[in-house]
Amino acid sequence: MSTDRPIRERGLWQEMSAADRADLNDRGSAKIFDPALREGVLEIIEDVRQNGDAGLIRALEKWDKISITPDRIRVSAQEFAAAREKISPELLTAIRDLLAHLKSFNEQLTKHGDWSFESEPGLTVGEKVTPIASAGLFVPSGKGSYPSVMAQLGSPAVVAGVQKIAVVVPPIPGGDGDVDPAVLVVADELGIHDVFRANGPAGIAALAFGTETVPQVRKVCGPGSPPVTCAQVEVQRYGTVSVMLLGPSESLILADDSADPYLLAADLLNEAEHGPDSTSLFVTDSQALIDAVQIEVAKQLLDLPDNRAEYARVALGKNGGAVLTTSVEQSAEVANAFAPEHMQIAVRDEEHVLDLIVDAGEVLIGQQTTVSMANFIIGCPAALPTSGYAKVSSGVTADAFRKRTAVAKSSHEALRRMSDTVIAFTRHEGFPAHEFAVTRRLEQR
Repeated sequence: MSTDRPIRERGLWQEMSAADRADLNDRGSAKIFDPALREGVLEIIEDVRQNGDAGLIRALEKWDKISITPDRIRVSAQEFAAAREKISPELLTAIRDLLAHLKSFNEQLTKHGDWSFESEPGLTVGEKVTPIASAGLFVPSGKGSYPSVMAQLGSPAVVAGVQKIAVVVPPIPGGDGDVDPAVLVVADELGIHDVFRANGPAGIAALAFGTETVPQVRKVCGPGSPPVTCAQVEVQRYGTVSVMLLGPSESLILADDSADPYLLAADLLNEAEHGPDSTSLFVTDSQALIDAVQIEVAKQLLDLPDNRAEYARVALGKNGGAVLTTSVEQSAEVANAFAPEHMQIAVRDEEHVLDLIVDAGEVLIGQQTTVSMANFIIGCPAALPTSGYAKVSSGVTADAFRKRTAVAKSSHEALRRMSDTVIAFTRHEGFPAHEFAVTRRLEQR
């Protein structure tokens, strides 16, 4: 890949082969479901399942090179208290600003709770909405500090009313087991104090099975590396629900020639700097715009630290790139096929393109709405489905931590009216007791 044209140009969409399209759209899922990775992750999971805290400590020492004793798995009250002294006043203000926006967004969802209506005379049907009993949150700590992830996961769970919330955080790399103080401050602001230090896959296993120290939960979620994501997939076989899939990071920008290439470059680099497994994709019907953005990206890469710049080159080169289309309508077709985690629309007719988008974790409209804003302040979910799972799932909101129970009540008159339908089905499917449950009531009057 030429350094002066850092974006991989994949050519016209309609001329791309099925294999080339699959290479683009499948992105990181192959790593997550790689047999060798799965085998290694299963070994960690089984060790924790059988040996509890001992397996948790063993994984942390083997994979993170950090040794701790069992009494240090849980983050102490003293660590929570000290954490506030380790972050800046500016960061504390930012944390509270983000939490306020997340609370407002998720409270709107919880307003839509129980409902019912009379579907016919004498028959009332509806739903009762309740929080799940327990949830486990995974907050990554590898390439950086992620208090925003703690906020994005914890706020919806708290607003939803989950009574038992446990958090797993890998210790700061290269340290003696310390947990990111900014993450602890966010947890403290939310009233969450069951926080545990653990290796990623082992921590997921601990949440799924419980250990002497870590409580067992019914649902786990949180973005992470392929091993962490693989672990979340695997523990579902034992009955723990997970959110599919959260990571690695990816973004797609759909633009036409009305967009500012300087800002497009900045936004493409926004998610591209996350890591070597990230994907950043640019879709447009203008080759001239691609040419202009190539120049801008090359310039702006020079402003990034070497490691972030290298991540971005991989995300825009090997993993992502630019796709040329013949119209904004075809651009929308590409976007839906890709089903991005983060999507930005930078076109003249925003509403037209928005109407065409059906598969995306989030859609940010216009060049004044950045992914970084969505991550750190807007309040929309930023823990979003990746690897194409935006086609079938949504971001982590209060709804991810609530469940719906159907409720119905029938009068005798409604029962009589519906009896013929019930009996027709029971006789066809061969369930006489089902039929008697209705007819014996009819015989009473």
